[in-house]
Amino acid sequence: MSLFGKVEAEIEIKASAYMFYEVNSKRVAEAPKFCPNFIQSVDLVEGEWGQEGCVVCWYFIFDGKAVMSKEVMEAIDDKNHSVTFKVIGGILMELYKSFKFVVQATPKGEGSLVRWTLEYEKLNVDDPESNTMLEFAIGVTKDIDAHLTHE
Repeated sequence: MSLFGKVEAEIEIKASAYMFYEVNSKRVAEAPKFCPNFIQSVDLVEGEWGQEGCVVCWYFIFDGKAVMSKEVMEAIDDKNHSVTFKVIGGILMELYKSFKFVVQATPKGEGSLVRWTLEYEKLNVDDPESNTMLEFAIGVTKDIDAHLTHE
């Protein structure tokens, strides 16, 4: 078993790739409106909303508990509709030495294909893979899509 892990998922949505990407890059402050079943609030800690290097605290429900994740928007790629978040504090740092979320939306037909890639280093070899967090990301994606297609 390895300390390093990577889990991925793809999900088709009805919203355009740009609209979905925009929520995850330039409209992060509105996340609670888009997926209230998952995200309670998002606070800007440092920098400017939607800019590389900004630091945000996500407050969300995970495994039935209210938790927080402090993250840096490490990379924003307008051309490929991709955003990378690097976790620097909160619940995930209790379980992982490092953790990154990469979300990319690619046009597909009238909608798009969203790919989540979670890269991490576990604190202990016996710790489980991050499938629960991947399922969380899929749920968030479905809620965002439902909101965008009814906007």
